[in-house]
Amino acid sequence: MNAPKRVWILSLVLHWGRLCLWPRGRYAWWRRLGHWLLICIILVAVSAWFMPPDTQALRQEGRIIYDRHGHVLSLFLSRQQQWAFATPARQISPVMRQMLIAIEDRHFAWDPGIDPFAIIRAVGQMIMAGHVVSGASTLTMQVARMLHPAPRTLPVKILEALQAVSLYEHYSKSAVLGMWLSLAPEGGNIQGIEAAAHAWFHQSPRTLGPAQAVFLVMMVRNPNQLNPLTHPRTALATRNQILREARRQGVISQAALERALATPLPHRLYPMPLLSPQAVSALPSGTRTSIDASMDRAVATIAQHALAQMAPTESIAIMVVSLKSRGIRAIYSGDWGNMQRDGFIDMTRAIRSPGSALKPFLYGLGFEAGLLRPSTNVADFPSNFGAYEPNDYNDRYLGVVTATTALRRSLNVPAVDLMEAYGPLRFAAHLRAAGAPLLLPYGANPALPLALGGAGISMRRLLALYAGLADGGVVERLHLIAGQHRPARRLLSPYAAEEVTAILNRPFPFGGPSGIAWKTGTSAGNRDDWAIGYNHRYAAAVWIGRPNGAALPGDTALAAIPILAQVFSILPGQPIGVHPETRPLTLQRLPMGTLLEIASPAPGGTLTVGEPVSIRIIGGDRPLHFLLDGRPLPSNPALRSVEWTPTVAGFYHLSVLDANGQLVKRVLRAVPPLHAANLEWSSTGN
Repeated sequence: MNAPKRVWILSLVLHWGRLCLWPRGRYAWWRRLGHWLLICIILVAVSAWFMPPDTQALRQEGRIIYDRHGHVLSLFLSRQQQWAFATPARQISPVMRQMLIAIEDRHFAWDPGIDPFAIIRAVGQMIMAGHVVSGASTLTMQVARMLHPAPRTLPVKILEALQAVSLYEHYSKSAVLGMWLSLAPEGGNIQGIEAAAHAWFHQSPRTLGPAQAVFLVMMVRNPNQLNPLTHPRTALATRNQILREARRQGVISQAALERALATPLPHRLYPMPLLSPQAVSALPSGTRTSIDASMDRAVATIAQHALAQMAPTESIAIMVVSLKSRGIRAIYSGDWGNMQRDGFIDMTRAIRSPGSALKPFLYGLGFEAGLLRPSTNVADFPSNFGAYEPNDYNDRYLGVVTATTALRRSLNVPAVDLMEAYGPLRFAAHLRAAGAPLLLPYGANPALPLALGGAGISMRRLLALYAGLADGGVVERLHLIAGQHRPARRLLSPYAAEEVTAILNRPFPFGGPSGIAWKTGTSAGNRDDWAIGYNHRYAAAVWIGRPNGAALPGDTALAAIPILAQVFSILPGQPIGVHPETRPLTLQRLPMGTLLEIASPAPGGTLTVGEPVSIRIIGGDRPLHFLLDGRPLPSNPALRSVEWTPTVAGFYHLSVLDANGQLVKRVLRAVPPLHAANLEWSSTGN
């Protein structure tokens, strides 16, 4: 491009610029004013766009945890020790939104962050009166001030105006309104409408009425001078004045005004919601849990009433779980904040001894393996199992009883006898496969004491087992987050689970609702007291003990049962139906010919590895079940014999069960062929 052409373009730009900035002719001054005003607006808009306010203050909030219905469950302070929580506009009542906009910024819906007419009015009034008569702040300007509090000077006001325009340019009106609702100072360390509604009125911001809404809007103007706890008359007069202004603007009706004027001011600050703090304290803000807040609050009341009657160092934990979803509906993990009771420990996760609480699963697995039936006679006599000699809780023995009685009375010797027949390794492996592994001392293997609680397990995993027992034997890990699902694993067959449930379903000893299957457990040394139960809808567990593992004083083995009965009294129904009692075997001598006996191999005999053996039975009622080392032997139910060949040398435990539950056992010994020949040669004297 040559020089004359460049000069011509430059002159054209200057000419049109002069005409825009300094027009001539008729109405030139008005045109100049309009042009300059347009240029100022463009400059303000461009400047504001490149200087947005820092919204770091919005991220300095505490944590809010919700229950399964979306209601607030627990609130936790921010790092700055403020009760501050994000409050979107959709989470407040409609009357609160209407009241806020009508009182603070009637033109909020259309103003660009600032109200030019209000600014002109305020400047004119100040010039005429010589001092500030009214403000010109919009809701957006108030948000800018809340984001960056500073002394009220002219430069600060100009900066707030620019930042308000920037907020208008970068955020929607709903987002700006949410910022105001989240940052509004409401007295002391209370910030935002969510925290203020709970602190001043003990309710959700979704349910605020006209009187409450006006009060919270009023507090933002001057939280110190309008605090009803320190300046009740000033606060009441200001609130009523704002209410009448809201009526004049048509926000509320005359009847609503009269009701609001008659509503007293709050006279105290309520404690913030804090349910199940040990369980939810590590969850991120905004988490929606599976907990039901009303049920959780009722369970906490039961726990706190029980704690009032306990020693200062004793604690309690309670859990309720839904059988349908396996979601935790209520959880009390200990006395939060109580140092004597180690209240910061989540006792539902603590590893404790279950005592006899694992016996139902041992019996269920025994039913499934064919080792016994509910009507099978078992022996409750002083016994020893090598170096292990268990005894019943009260050192009394009942003699020959049915398996039903043994489980209901939680007899120890029959349980250990069953554990020996079933195999502790096998029992522990089944629980591990179901998602409830037992914690053993380092280097230890599962042994007979597992039947009496000789291992560790948490309340959450133990209750998951009972929930599976209530649900046909299918075990699923419990969850605390709404909508979660864990893999399901079968522990028992539906038949075995139903048999155990029928045994555990009986009335509470100290009164309570019916149709509950329940079991107790007391660990060695009286360190843990358990009561666990379920109906067709919920499973619940109660634990009493000392978090430090010390023994409980006195005889408290049944202390958890009344508390479990109270828990089920507040839960919705669906009791378990009463099953017809299984007829136990009579303790009278049976007629000749019906006694179950092993005819062969003979007792004390020796078998040879690799040679077939015929196991023959006399007496008893068919079908017969043959078990070797706890594992069924394939057999014809119509026959009284079975063929078996020992494969390795050693001792075998043979058990035979008939249709009436009679059980006979015999220990068989198998030796290598060469050793068998030597035994035969020595017996003939050659």
